Amino acid sequence: MLQRFFIFCSGADTQILETCSNGERNKYAGIGATVFFTAVMAFIASGYALYTVFDNIYTAIFFGFIWGLLIFNLDRYIVSTIKKRDSFKSELLQATPRIILAMIIAVVISKPLEMKIFQKEIDQVLLEEKNALTLANQEQIALQYSPKVEALNQEIAGLKNEITSKEAETNALYDIYITEAEGTAGTGLLGKGPVYQEKREKHDAYLAELTQLKETNGQKIEALEAEIAALGVDYNSAVTNSQPIIDGFDGLMARINALGKLPWFPSFFIFLLFLAIETAPIIAKLLAPKGEYDYKLEEQESVVATWVTQKVAQRKLLFSTDGELNQKIYEDIKNEEELYRYKKQKAEELLRLQADSFHNVQVKGL
Repeated sequence: MLQRFFIFCSGADTQILETCSNGERNKYAGIGATVFFTAVMAFIASGYALYTVFDNIYTAIFFGFIWGLLIFNLDRYIVSTIKKRDSFKSELLQATPRIILAMIIAVVISKPLEMKIFQKEIDQVLLEEKNALTLANQEQIALQYSPKVEALNQEIAGLKNEITSKEAETNALYDIYITEAEGTAGTGLLGKGPVYQEKREKHDAYLAELTQLKETNGQKIEALEAEIAALGVDYNSAVTNSQPIIDGFDGLMARINALGKLPWFPSFFIFLLFLAIETAPIIAKLLAPKGEYDYKLEEQESVVATWVTQKVAQRKLLFSTDGELNQKIYEDIKNEEELYRYKKQKAEELLRLQADSFHNVQVKGL
Protein backbone atom coordinates (compact mmCIF):
# COMPACT_ATOMS: atom_id res chain seq x y z
CA MET A 1 0.00 0.00 0.00
CA LEU A 2 2.78 2.43 0.97
CA GLN A 3 4.77 1.50 -2.12
CA ARG A 4 1.75 2.18 -4.34
CA PHE A 5 1.22 5.56 -2.73
CA PHE A 6 4.83 6.60 -3.28
CA ILE A 7 4.70 5.33 -6.87
CA PHE A 8 1.63 7.55 -7.35
CA CYS A 9 3.65 10.44 -5.91
CA SER A 10 6.38 9.81 -8.48
CA GLY A 11 3.93 10.33 -11.35
CA ALA A 12 4.93 7.05 -13.03
CA ASP A 13 2.51 4.91 -15.04
CA THR A 14 1.31 2.32 -12.49
CA GLN A 15 0.08 -0.11 -15.16
CA ILE A 16 3.51 -0.26 -16.76
CA LEU A 17 5.29 -0.51 -13.40
CA GLU A 18 3.14 -3.49 -12.41
CA THR A 19 4.74 -5.42 -15.27
CA CYS A 20 8.27 -4.38 -14.20
CA SER A 21 10.64 -5.89 -11.69
CA ASN A 22 10.49 -5.17 -7.96
CA GLY A 23 13.71 -3.16 -8.14
CA GLU A 24 12.21 -0.83 -10.74
CA ARG A 25 9.14 -0.28 -8.55
CA ASN A 26 11.37 0.43 -5.54
CA LYS A 27 13.28 3.02 -7.55
CA TYR A 28 10.15 4.95 -8.42
CA ALA A 29 8.77 4.52 -4.90
CA GLY A 30 11.94 6.22 -3.61
CA ILE A 31 11.49 9.08 -6.08
CA GLY A 32 7.84 9.43 -5.01
CA ALA A 33 8.82 9.43 -1.32
CA THR A 34 11.21 12.32 -2.00
CA VAL A 35 8.41 14.24 -3.72
CA PHE A 36 6.01 13.54 -0.83
CA PHE A 37 8.37 14.57 1.97
CA THR A 38 9.39 17.69 0.05
CA ALA A 39 5.70 18.64 0.00
CA VAL A 40 5.50 17.97 3.74
CA MET A 41 8.46 20.28 4.36
CA ALA A 42 6.78 22.90 2.15
CA PHE A 43 3.61 22.60 4.25
CA ILE A 44 5.54 23.11 7.50
CA ALA A 45 7.56 26.01 6.11
CA SER A 46 4.61 27.84 4.57
CA GLY A 47 2.47 27.19 7.66
CA TYR A 48 5.06 28.89 9.86
CA ALA A 49 5.51 31.76 7.40
CA LEU A 50 1.76 32.34 7.15
CA TYR A 51 1.42 32.16 10.93
CA THR A 52 3.78 35.14 11.20
CA VAL A 53 1.50 36.97 8.76
CA PHE A 54 -2.01 36.06 9.98
CA ASP A 55 -1.16 35.22 13.62
CA ASN A 56 -3.86 32.54 13.46
CA ILE A 57 -2.93 28.86 13.58
CA TYR A 58 -6.03 27.59 11.74
CA THR A 59 -5.62 30.03 8.85
CA ALA A 60 -1.91 29.17 8.66
CA ILE A 61 -2.65 25.41 8.60
CA PHE A 62 -5.32 25.79 5.89
CA PHE A 63 -3.25 27.92 3.50
CA GLY A 64 -0.12 25.94 4.37
CA PHE A 65 -1.91 22.75 3.32
CA ILE A 66 -2.93 24.38 0.02
CA TRP A 67 0.68 25.45 -0.55
CA GLY A 68 1.94 21.95 0.25
CA LEU A 69 -0.45 20.48 -2.32
CA LEU A 70 0.74 23.00 -4.89
CA ILE A 71 4.39 22.08 -4.32
CA PHE A 72 3.49 18.38 -4.40
CA ASN A 73 1.73 18.81 -7.74
CA LEU A 74 4.63 20.81 -9.21
CA ASP A 75 7.26 18.30 -8.07
CA ARG A 76 5.20 15.37 -9.30
CA TYR A 77 4.75 17.09 -12.67
CA ILE A 78 8.47 17.89 -12.94
CA VAL A 79 9.53 14.30 -12.21
CA SER A 80 6.88 12.67 -14.38
CA THR A 81 7.70 14.76 -17.47
CA ILE A 82 11.41 13.86 -17.52
CA LYS A 83 11.84 11.03 -20.04
CA LYS A 84 15.00 8.95 -20.39
CA ARG A 85 16.66 9.43 -23.76
CA ASP A 86 19.66 7.85 -25.44
CA SER A 87 21.64 11.11 -25.15
CA PHE A 88 22.53 12.54 -21.72
CA LYS A 89 22.92 15.99 -23.27
CA SER A 90 19.32 15.99 -24.53
CA GLU A 91 18.12 14.73 -21.13
CA LEU A 92 20.01 17.55 -19.36
CA LEU A 93 18.60 20.11 -21.79
CA GLN A 94 15.12 18.74 -21.14
CA ALA A 95 15.62 18.90 -17.37
CA THR A 96 17.20 22.39 -17.22
CA PRO A 97 13.91 24.37 -16.95
CA ARG A 98 12.69 21.91 -14.32
CA ILE A 99 15.92 22.29 -12.32
CA ILE A 100 15.49 26.09 -12.38
CA LEU A 101 11.92 25.69 -11.16
CA ALA A 102 13.13 23.31 -8.45
CA MET A 103 15.67 25.93 -7.31
CA ILE A 104 12.91 28.53 -7.01
CA ILE A 105 10.78 26.10 -4.99
CA ALA A 106 13.78 25.31 -2.75
CA VAL A 107 14.23 29.02 -1.97
CA VAL A 108 10.53 29.40 -1.13
CA ILE A 109 10.60 26.34 1.14
CA SER A 110 13.90 27.02 2.89
CA LYS A 111 13.42 30.68 3.80
CA PRO A 112 10.56 30.22 6.35
CA LEU A 113 12.36 27.28 7.97
CA GLU A 114 15.53 29.36 8.22
CA MET A 115 13.49 31.98 10.09
CA LYS A 116 12.24 29.30 12.48
CA ILE A 117 15.70 27.81 13.03
CA PHE A 118 17.26 31.23 13.70
CA GLN A 119 14.23 32.59 15.56
CA LYS A 120 16.16 33.59 18.71
CA GLU A 121 18.82 35.42 16.73
CA ILE A 122 16.14 37.12 14.62
CA ASP A 123 14.27 38.17 17.78
CA GLN A 124 17.48 39.75 19.08
CA VAL A 125 17.97 41.70 15.86
CA LEU A 126 14.32 42.79 15.90
CA LEU A 127 14.62 43.87 19.55
CA GLU A 128 17.59 46.09 18.70
CA GLU A 129 15.71 47.53 15.73
CA LYS A 130 12.60 48.14 17.85
CA ASN A 131 14.69 49.95 20.47
CA ALA A 132 16.27 52.10 17.79
CA LEU A 133 12.84 52.78 16.28
CA THR A 134 11.48 53.71 19.72
CA LEU A 135 14.25 56.25 20.31
CA ALA A 136 13.90 57.64 16.81
CA ASN A 137 10.14 57.85 17.23
CA GLN A 138 10.47 59.70 20.54
CA GLU A 139 12.92 62.17 18.99
CA GLN A 140 10.69 62.67 15.97
CA ILE A 141 7.61 63.32 18.12
CA ALA A 142 9.64 65.59 20.40
CA LEU A 143 10.47 67.77 17.39
CA GLN A 144 6.76 68.60 17.16
CA TYR A 145 6.55 69.79 20.79
CA SER A 146 10.06 71.11 21.60
CA PRO A 147 9.67 74.50 19.80
CA LYS A 148 6.41 75.18 21.66
CA VAL A 149 7.90 74.18 25.03
CA GLU A 150 11.03 76.29 24.44
CA ALA A 151 8.91 79.32 23.53
CA LEU A 152 6.82 78.89 26.68
CA ASN A 153 9.94 78.50 28.83
CA GLN A 154 11.40 81.65 27.34
CA GLU A 155 8.18 83.48 28.12
CA ILE A 156 8.30 82.19 31.72
CA ALA A 157 11.94 83.29 32.00
CA GLY A 158 10.95 86.76 30.76
CA LEU A 159 8.21 87.04 33.38
CA LYS A 160 10.62 85.93 36.12
CA ASN A 161 13.20 88.43 34.90
CA GLU A 162 10.62 91.20 35.23
CA ILE A 163 10.04 90.22 38.86
CA THR A 164 13.78 89.99 39.53
CA SER A 165 14.40 93.40 37.99
CA LYS A 166 11.56 94.94 40.00
CA GLU A 167 12.88 93.32 43.19
CA ALA A 168 16.33 94.78 42.51
CA GLU A 169 14.88 98.27 42.05
CA THR A 170 12.76 97.92 45.22
CA ASN A 171 15.74 96.70 47.27
CA ALA A 172 17.83 99.59 46.02
CA LEU A 173 15.15 102.07 47.15
CA TYR A 174 15.02 100.30 50.51
CA ASP A 175 18.75 100.77 50.98
CA ILE A 176 18.44 104.46 50.01
CA TYR A 177 15.77 105.35 52.54
CA ILE A 178 17.44 103.31 55.31
CA THR A 179 20.79 105.06 54.82
CA GLU A 180 18.92 108.35 54.72
CA ALA A 181 17.38 107.58 58.13
CA GLU A 182 20.78 106.52 59.51
CA GLY A 183 22.44 109.65 58.14
CA THR A 184 25.11 107.67 56.31
CA ALA A 185 24.01 108.83 52.84
CA GLY A 186 21.81 111.40 51.15
CA THR A 187 21.48 114.55 53.29
CA GLY A 188 23.66 113.06 56.02
CA LEU A 189 21.12 114.04 58.72
CA LEU A 190 20.14 111.41 61.27
CA GLY A 191 16.41 110.83 61.66
CA LYS A 192 13.28 110.55 59.60
CA GLY A 193 12.98 113.91 57.92
CA PRO A 194 11.12 115.04 54.82
CA VAL A 195 13.71 113.55 52.47
CA TYR A 196 13.49 110.23 54.30
CA GLN A 197 9.69 110.32 54.02
CA GLU A 198 9.86 111.03 50.28
CA LYS A 199 12.26 108.14 49.68
CA ARG A 200 10.19 105.87 51.90
CA GLU A 201 7.03 106.64 49.93
CA LYS A 202 8.84 105.92 46.66
CA HIS A 203 10.04 102.58 48.04
CA ASP A 204 6.57 101.68 49.25
CA ALA A 205 5.13 102.47 45.83
CA TYR A 206 7.69 100.20 44.17
CA LEU A 207 7.00 97.51 46.78
CA ALA A 208 3.27 97.63 45.99
CA GLU A 209 4.06 97.40 42.27
CA LEU A 210 6.38 94.45 42.99
CA THR A 211 3.65 92.68 44.95
CA GLN A 212 1.15 93.26 42.13
CA LEU A 213 3.73 92.17 39.53
CA LYS A 214 4.46 88.97 41.45
CA GLU A 215 0.79 88.14 41.61
CA THR A 216 0.14 88.93 37.93
CA ASN A 217 3.25 87.22 36.60
CA GLY A 218 2.74 84.30 38.99
CA GLN A 219 -0.67 83.65 37.44
CA LYS A 220 0.82 83.89 33.95
CA ILE A 221 3.65 81.54 34.91
CA GLU A 222 1.19 79.02 36.35
CA ALA A 223 -0.85 79.14 33.12
CA LEU A 224 2.27 78.70 30.99
CA GLU A 225 3.50 75.82 33.18
CA ALA A 226 0.06 74.18 32.86
CA GLU A 227 0.34 74.53 29.09
CA ILE A 228 3.79 72.95 29.19
CA ALA A 229 2.41 70.11 31.32
CA ALA A 230 -0.43 69.63 28.80
CA LEU A 231 2.12 69.44 25.97
CA GLY A 232 4.04 66.86 28.00
CA VAL A 233 0.85 64.81 28.38
CA ASP A 234 0.21 65.07 24.62
CA TYR A 235 3.79 64.02 23.92
CA ASN A 236 3.52 60.99 26.22
CA SER A 237 0.16 60.10 24.67
CA ALA A 238 1.62 60.30 21.14
CA VAL A 239 4.55 58.10 22.16
CA THR A 240 2.22 55.60 23.86
CA ASN A 241 -0.15 55.44 20.87
CA SER A 242 2.66 54.89 18.37
CA GLN A 243 4.47 52.29 20.47
CA PRO A 244 2.13 49.37 19.52
CA ILE A 245 3.06 49.92 15.87
CA ILE A 246 6.72 49.57 16.75
CA ASP A 247 6.00 46.58 18.99
CA GLY A 248 4.22 44.93 16.03
CA PHE A 249 7.31 45.33 13.85
CA ASP A 250 7.91 41.58 13.59
CA GLY A 251 6.06 40.59 10.43
CA LEU A 252 7.28 38.36 7.63
CA MET A 253 9.23 41.05 5.75
CA ALA A 254 10.80 42.36 8.96
CA ARG A 255 11.97 38.84 9.86
CA ILE A 256 13.34 38.24 6.37
CA ASN A 257 15.31 41.50 6.59
CA ALA A 258 16.54 40.54 10.07
CA LEU A 259 17.60 37.14 8.72
CA GLY A 260 19.57 38.93 6.02
CA LYS A 261 21.57 40.77 8.69
CA LEU A 262 22.75 37.49 10.22
CA PRO A 263 25.85 35.65 8.90
CA TRP A 264 25.06 34.21 5.47
CA PHE A 265 27.09 31.00 5.79
CA PRO A 266 24.63 28.88 7.91
CA SER A 267 21.66 30.17 5.95
CA PHE A 268 23.36 29.31 2.66
CA PHE A 269 23.96 25.70 3.69
CA ILE A 270 20.34 25.30 4.78
CA PHE A 271 19.35 26.52 1.33
CA LEU A 272 21.73 24.00 -0.25
CA LEU A 273 20.16 21.25 1.84
CA PHE A 274 16.66 22.02 0.57
CA LEU A 275 17.98 22.50 -2.95
CA ALA A 276 19.47 19.01 -2.77
CA ILE A 277 16.18 17.62 -1.44
CA GLU A 278 14.14 19.39 -4.12
CA THR A 279 16.37 18.42 -7.03
CA ALA A 280 17.08 14.88 -5.77
CA PRO A 281 14.29 13.20 -7.82
CA ILE A 282 15.40 15.03 -10.98
CA ILE A 283 19.09 14.27 -10.46
CA ALA A 284 18.23 10.64 -9.66
CA LYS A 285 16.34 10.27 -12.93
CA LEU A 286 19.16 11.92 -14.88
CA LEU A 287 21.89 9.77 -13.35
CA ALA A 288 19.96 6.49 -13.30
CA PRO A 289 20.51 4.21 -16.29
CA LYS A 290 17.67 3.54 -18.68
CA GLY A 291 15.60 0.87 -16.96
CA GLU A 292 12.85 -1.57 -17.79
CA TYR A 293 10.13 0.98 -17.13
CA ASP A 294 11.72 3.49 -19.51
CA TYR A 295 11.94 0.94 -22.33
CA LYS A 296 8.31 -0.12 -21.89
CA LEU A 297 7.14 3.48 -21.69
CA GLU A 298 9.08 4.34 -24.83
CA GLU A 299 7.57 1.30 -26.58
CA GLN A 300 4.06 2.34 -25.56
CA GLU A 301 4.63 5.89 -26.76
CA SER A 302 6.07 4.62 -30.06
CA VAL A 303 3.00 2.41 -30.59
CA VAL A 304 0.70 5.38 -30.09
CA ALA A 305 2.87 7.59 -32.30
CA THR A 306 2.90 4.94 -35.06
CA TRP A 307 -0.87 4.49 -34.86
CA VAL A 308 -1.46 8.23 -35.05
CA THR A 309 0.94 8.53 -38.00
CA GLN A 310 -0.88 5.74 -39.84
CA LYS A 311 -4.28 7.34 -39.20
CA VAL A 312 -3.07 10.70 -40.49
CA ALA A 313 -1.57 9.10 -43.60
CA GLN A 314 -4.81 7.18 -44.24
CA ARG A 315 -6.90 10.34 -43.94
CA LYS A 316 -4.61 12.19 -46.35
CA LEU A 317 -4.77 9.29 -48.84
CA LEU A 318 -8.56 9.04 -48.51
CA PHE A 319 -8.95 12.78 -49.09
CA SER A 320 -6.68 12.65 -52.15
CA THR A 321 -8.45 9.62 -53.62
CA ASP A 322 -11.88 11.10 -53.03
CA GLY A 323 -10.85 14.31 -54.77
CA GLU A 324 -9.56 12.45 -57.82
CA LEU A 325 -12.76 10.39 -58.05
CA ASN A 326 -14.99 13.48 -57.85
CA GLN A 327 -13.00 15.23 -60.53
CA LYS A 328 -13.31 12.23 -62.87
CA ILE A 329 -17.05 11.89 -62.18
CA TYR A 330 -17.75 15.56 -63.00
CA GLU A 331 -15.67 15.34 -66.17
CA ASP A 332 -17.75 12.35 -67.31
CA ILE A 333 -21.01 14.19 -66.49
CA LYS A 334 -19.86 17.21 -68.52
CA ASN A 335 -19.80 15.11 -71.68
CA GLU A 336 -23.40 13.80 -71.28
CA GLU A 337 -25.65 15.31 -74.06
CA GLU A 338 -28.94 14.32 -72.41
CA LEU A 339 -28.02 16.19 -69.21
CA TYR A 340 -27.04 19.23 -71.35
CA ARG A 341 -30.46 19.32 -73.11
CA TYR A 342 -32.31 18.97 -69.81
CA LYS A 343 -30.47 21.87 -68.20
CA LYS A 344 -31.01 24.00 -71.34
CA GLN A 345 -34.78 23.33 -71.23
CA LYS A 346 -35.00 24.34 -67.57
CA ALA A 347 -33.02 27.52 -68.22
CA GLU A 348 -35.38 28.52 -71.05
CA GLU A 349 -38.42 27.97 -68.81
CA LEU A 350 -36.88 30.13 -66.10
CA LEU A 351 -36.19 33.00 -68.55
CA ARG A 352 -39.82 32.89 -69.87
CA LEU A 353 -41.16 33.10 -66.33
CA GLN A 354 -38.93 36.06 -65.56
CA ALA A 355 -40.07 37.89 -68.73
CA ASP A 356 -43.76 37.30 -67.97
CA SER A 357 -43.34 38.53 -64.43
CA PHE A 358 -41.60 41.72 -65.57
CA HIS A 359 -44.36 42.38 -68.14
CA ASN A 360 -47.12 42.06 -65.54
CA VAL A 361 -45.38 44.50 -63.19
CA GLN A 362 -45.11 47.09 -65.97
CA VAL A 363 -48.78 46.74 -66.92
CA LYS A 364 -49.90 47.29 -63.33
CA GLY A 365 -47.75 50.42 -63.15
CA LEU A 366 -49.59 51.95 -66.16
